[in-house]
Amino acid sequence: MAGFLEFGAIARPASPNTALVAPPGYPTSAEVDAAAPVFPRPPEETFKRLLAMIDARRDWKLAASDPAALKARFVAVTPLMRFKDDVDLQVLPADGQPGQSTLVAYSRSRVGYSDLGTNLKRLKALCEALSVP
Repeated sequence: MAGFLEFGAIARPASPNTALVAPPGYPTSAEVDAAAPVFPRPPEETFKRLLAMIDARRDWKLAASDPAALKARFVAVTPLMRFKDDVDLQVLPADGQPGQSTLVAYSRSRVGYSDLGTNLKRLKALCEALSVP
């Protein structure tokens, strides 16, 4: 996987097997499925927590990270069928909220037409886990 995803230029497929979470007003041409929350810590700390979460899970494998840009990519493996889904994220400073952060994240299935909501559930669970102080 070369290079990181450009979130503003995402071209989502017609199939319902992707999910995009972004802060309100984030500049992207793609439809956003859910608003990203604001996390109670600076972006660098949120990014470190994100990497630790990925490392702690047996079903997630870090594919690439760029700590300077606060970007990461990982592969998530579904439990039953062992399908591989690709997840790209970037932690961002929260607008107008010093010392706090948010993120933009895009999760997509490699195979199949529908993911039965798996990608959006994954991103929401990730955001929920990062929201814990």
